[in-house]
Amino acid sequence: MPKSVNRSAAAALLVLSLAVSGCSLLPREEAELKPPLVKPATENYRTAEVAEGTVRKEVGGTGAFESLRTDRAQLSGQAGRLEKIEVQAGDSVQAGDVLARLLVDGLDLQVKEQELAAERAAYALKQLPSSDKEGRRLAGLQLDIEQLKYERLKEQLDHTVIRAKLSGVVTFADSLQEGDLVAPYQTLAVVSDPSKLRLAMGIDSGADLGGVKLGSPAEVKIEDKTYAAKVVQTPDSAPQTPNKALADKYASTLYLSVQGLPESAGIGTQASVLIITEQRSHTLVIPKSGLRTYQGRTFVRLLEDGKRLREADVEAGISSSTEVEILKGLKEGQVIVLQ
Repeated sequence: MPKSVNRSAAAALLVLSLAVSGCSLLPREEAELKPPLVKPATENYRTAEVAEGTVRKEVGGTGAFESLRTDRAQLSGQAGRLEKIEVQAGDSVQAGDVLARLLVDGLDLQVKEQELAAERAAYALKQLPSSDKEGRRLAGLQLDIEQLKYERLKEQLDHTVIRAKLSGVVTFADSLQEGDLVAPYQTLAVVSDPSKLRLAMGIDSGADLGGVKLGSPAEVKIEDKTYAAKVVQTPDSAPQTPNKALADKYASTLYLSVQGLPESAGIGTQASVLIITEQRSHTLVIPKSGLRTYQGRTFVRLLEDGKRLREADVEAGISSSTEVEILKGLKEGQVIVLQ
């Protein structure tokens, strides 16, 4: 009996021990994790300060120097056939030098024959006595006729030799060959005076030339050096000319006079041009990328205290390619946000 009681007590202790140990084998609930602390990102803005400065509106382009004085070697009168063009582009010539010759086609012989006819008429007049008034009158008329014929033929012959009217450089020579037909007033060569230069700046049709007028100041850059210049001819101020080619050129060209040209500048020298159409100094200026427009508003975004944004309506003035004038709405030193 005592052994049985001991076995029962031992079994009870074993069950209790397993129950207690079983509880310790169950997983414990983990504590809830807190979210990590994240600092808000700081937004970076491209900014600029409102400053006092100078802003100007410009018209830019490129041009080439050409002579103010040119002579176009042309055939006047009737058409003819070319014998030879005596010069090439780049040649230096003096006034009176032969530029081109036309075939005379026996015209020189006709001139000599008519010269002889005029001298015979003069001789016949001299042979008449002073008392023969009617005979002398008729002989005098005949002399006038023969002399007039001679002068006209001589003029035609002279026109077959085309000479330079001024000293300078040949800037154009046609490539016609012997025997080619030359029309009246066809240009065979051009002589230009290299001592009298102006800058010709070509403009596209429909280009905005608002503000460009006679006397507009300009800056001309030649070989990295800048020279002062001014506009001396616009399409509106160009002289009238019956020459269609020249009229077309005037309609698409601005001409400028340049001060203090270097000796290296000559006919054909290239230059970059900035014509100043409007300029204001001691005015408030901001970068053009800081100006905004939306639904009729013109405004900027101001950065205040380095973190707060505020919109401000402004009134803009003249603008360049990079800057704009502010007439109202801003003060010097304010910071604007760029786009």
